[in-house]
Amino acid sequence: MKSKLQPGDFSYRAQVAALPIRVGRAGDIEVLLISSRETRRWIIPKGWPMKGRKDHQAAAKEALEEAGVIGKVRKHPIGGYTYQKRLNDRVQPCRVMVYRLDVEHELEAWPEKNQRERQWFPAGAAADSVSEPRLASMIRRLGHDANDDQGPIAKSSAAGSSGLV
Repeated sequence: MKSKLQPGDFSYRAQVAALPIRVGRAGDIEVLLISSRETRRWIIPKGWPMKGRKDHQAAAKEALEEAGVIGKVRKHPIGGYTYQKRLNDRVQPCRVMVYRLDVEHELEAWPEKNQRERQWFPAGAAADSVSEPRLASMIRRLGHDANDDQGPIAKSSAAGSSGLV
């Protein structure tokens, strides 16, 4: 669904999201997507900002709760996108800031395990699987640029937690 927000439209609500990534066995970028609870479409973990947490920390917490992953989250967003969130009685325009999360651990059990599916995709397939064009562009960019200006992506077999979750 395309956003109908115009520049300067402040009727949207802020959200934060984690873009969980790892380096696959072949050395290519993989992206973890989760299913939405209602429509079962592929999305990234996201939610409302959390009081007492910085936005990147809240994004990492969402990744833990919704996708069962822990890793090193970047402090600065890699981009943003807008979408229309379906609520019980209305649709809420949202602006989502996306934070890269280099996944270090996948949990066997997590809070929303029984509510969602999670699946690793090659970056190109992940980009093709999400509905939001700007999110798809961010994913494609990561797939082409494994070493951005903030350093290389952590190997999927790395141990330890960032402590930010």
